Amino acid sequence: MPRQLWKGAIQFGLVNIPVSLYPAEDRQELSFTMLDKRDLQPVGYKRYNKSTGDEVAFEDIVKGYELDDGRFVTLEKEDFKRANVEATQTVDIDGFVDSKAIPPYYLESPYYLAPDKHGAKGYALLREVLDRTGKVAIATVVIRTRQHIAMLYPREGVIVLNTLRYPNELRDSKDLDVPKDLKAAKVQPNEITMAERLIADMQIKWDPSKFHDTYHDDLMKLIHEKAEGHERKAPRKAATKASNVVDFAKLLERSLSERKRAGSSRGEAANDEEIVPRRAPSRRKASAARARRKTPTSRHAAHHRRAA
Repeated sequence: MPRQLWKGAIQFGLVNIPVSLYPAEDRQELSFTMLDKRDLQPVGYKRYNKSTGDEVAFEDIVKGYELDDGRFVTLEKEDFKRANVEATQTVDIDGFVDSKAIPPYYLESPYYLAPDKHGAKGYALLREVLDRTGKVAIATVVIRTRQHIAMLYPREGVIVLNTLRYPNELRDSKDLDVPKDLKAAKVQPNEITMAERLIADMQIKWDPSKFHDTYHDDLMKLIHEKAEGHERKAPRKAATKASNVVDFAKLLERSLSERKRAGSSRGEAANDEEIVPRRAPSRRKASAARARRKTPTSRHAAHHRRAA
């Protein structure tokens, strides 16, 4: 069970749904300890008073905001709530939009909302109407002293609250050097056709359980190898020739051809024959074909013998 971040309520119109907020992310990050390379002993970090140099206990540390004149105003945990009690205890829904109206790059961090006491009916009602209408709720919420815009949507029986980035948190892309259109990028019609076919051929059903962090696994394997005294050699990269010209048509043809062969080996029907490049016949086969054309057939040979 994840740790509860706060208890509050979802509010829209006159509806008030008591809920609790839980983190939905579970970052699988490796934890490394900073060591002194001379004796491999852990390196510690001290909190100290920059004026006296004395170490400061954690319970004696408070948050402070520096004013323009150099003075500090200290804030306790309760001060953050006193600033706006309602904002820190509610998911305030401003309205509803189509689920496809929000570009994916606005999504930031997911959280779970679960009903509290007397909140089950309102929770189930909101979850159901969001699912039936295909809408998502746009709301504001304060999490850890910061106000966010957020999106609420149903997922596998749970209402998910996904914080969104503010527009000023996204960099402007107008200064990037990208091709204006297909003509500027010199994309050919046959390349578009083959790329579309390759995408259609590579369609999969979204199943996140099929994906896992292979880098994490490889890194853990390397750590255990080093612990056992085995040093892994760095892989040697194959030399590649730099080229400013890429024949996308050939690459797409090869991709489709390889997928066709892979499908055939699994007994699947392939339908990409018309765009798979045919191999030229070998010299030996070509010579045999020419010899057959020059040599009379057995019927013609018998006719010449009878005529003689």
